[in-house]
Amino acid sequence: MCSETFLRLPEEKRNRFLNAAWEEFTRTRFIEVSINQIVRKAGIPRGSFYQYFLDKDDLFAYLLEEVRNHVKAEYRKALTARGGDIFQAQIECFDRMASQELMQDPVMARCMKFLNRNQGVDIQKMLLTRPGHRLMDGLLDVMDLSILRCQDEGYARNVFGLLMAALGSAVMDTMYQPERRQEFREELEMKLEIIKNGCLKK
Repeated sequence: MCSETFLRLPEEKRNRFLNAAWEEFTRTRFIEVSINQIVRKAGIPRGSFYQYFLDKDDLFAYLLEEVRNHVKAEYRKALTARGGDIFQAQIECFDRMASQELMQDPVMARCMKFLNRNQGVDIQKMLLTRPGHRLMDGLLDVMDLSILRCQDEGYARNVFGLLMAALGSAVMDTMYQPERRQEFREELEMKLEIIKNGCLKK
């Protein structure tokens, strides 16, 4: 991830660099992203880039953290609104993230543009930790785990990972095909029901 040197930059210079990075990552396919273009747009020497990040993979992992923190903030709002119920919060979060207003949010719009340019790229491999597990950190204080059969944190993390996979799929599908939003919402509800109650006869 980023160096202390990068974190100590004045906010204006840091934001200018990050905006230049996003502009380049959304301009072309990941494999064609140019560090030269990033530093040119940011107005910094090429050598400064390597004082901030190891390479473009390292930089992009940092950008993804921005997106994940954004999603975490929305999910926290959903959890709070639903009294900590992690199942009801999935639908609440879907409605928030799949809304027309949030689709126009700069962070989500950048992420969507990158995905459109790089269909088939496995973003999870670019993250340092599994998205669902990392996302749960910092949310435990607003989660009601008493509804789970087992309140062990490891068990809860695995359930949460399944829930986030279902939510992420529904949100991404809606970003690509907003006209099918209701259909994807209903599919999400069905997946949540399966996770909650299982699929075997009792």
